[in-house]
Amino acid sequence: MGTKTHSKKKTILLSVLIPLGLILALVLGYAAYFVFSYHRVGDQPELEIANPLTETPATGTPYKLLSYNIGFCTYTPDFGFFMDGGKEGRARSAAAVREVIDGIVALIREEDPDFIHLQEVDKRSDRARKVDQVAAFDAALPAYTSVFAVNWDSPYLLYPFSGPHGAALTGIKTYARFGIASASRVELPVEKSLMKLVDLDRCYTVSRVPVANGKTLVLFNFHLSAYTSDGKIAEEQLKKMLSDMKREADAGNYVIGTGDFNKDLLGDSGAIFGVSGEDYTWAQPFPENLLDGTGMTLVAPFDSADPVATCRNADGPYNPEQFRVTIDGFLTSDNVAVTASRVIDTGFAFSDHNPVELTFTLNP
Repeated sequence: MGTKTHSKKKTILLSVLIPLGLILALVLGYAAYFVFSYHRVGDQPELEIANPLTETPATGTPYKLLSYNIGFCTYTPDFGFFMDGGKEGRARSAAAVREVIDGIVALIREEDPDFIHLQEVDKRSDRARKVDQVAAFDAALPAYTSVFAVNWDSPYLLYPFSGPHGAALTGIKTYARFGIASASRVELPVEKSLMKLVDLDRCYTVSRVPVANGKTLVLFNFHLSAYTSDGKIAEEQLKKMLSDMKREADAGNYVIGTGDFNKDLLGDSGAIFGVSGEDYTWAQPFPENLLDGTGMTLVAPFDSADPVATCRNADGPYNPEQFRVTIDGFLTSDNVAVTASRVIDTGFAFSDHNPVELTFTLNP
């Protein structure tokens, strides 16, 4: 009798331990996969230039540059992203992604810019239902030459469990109505701790556009870090990029940098837009002291008569009480004359960002 009882207890114990062991093995195996799959793309001195053109911009002529973090074509106004406090991690369908692409294309065609900087353009990502957004925008914008660089290539994230974020291959896309002679990807510093698994890889691209007077217009397209535990990393990224910009400006070239700074370009957007930003520590004021001696000027698009933010915190569907901030803007060298800058108010129809636009001329 005692032997049978002991055997029964052993069977019950094994029936509990074996599933627990399998679950633990799966969790540890997935954690190992996620950690060891992490990699950085690295510098790429020669990016492919699609649809090459030969036209050159001239001095004294007004041009428009539109910059837009398109949020992997998933952030409709009713979308809340899990990393921002929402519940969702991927687009609801491929058709929904294509509908957002169509909306963005219509906006671009209406604005008719000479240059376009896009960030968070997915090429092959589960979160965007595998829709190749690079190919879609290329097909819709045949009058432009373009350059694409991968910002990060991340392993499969199982969270949120209701709709996993999955693997993401996303990048930065630059379009120009003029010839791009060369382009490169420059790797930025990121955190060395496990936080790098959250913030992933980061870079900026440098596209060189010959100007009719023999100089070069150098375009920097970037998407700087957001989810960091060390605020110094974002400053290191800015220092590296500003150093490269200074070198180009010192050589007499025209320099324009634009993209997603993930820094509060207005200093206190929460106060300006009437929503407290105390809980959003990632939105730190832009460190303007870093511009000293670089020859670069920050252009933060803002209309005091009609203030519009460039980004919402996607902790749920868009609403007027949501934290809003201006983190998208421009950096220009002294030989670039800025005549206007503005935020295009889409009501966050296609992204958690609004596009921003710069009107400028190149000084003789």
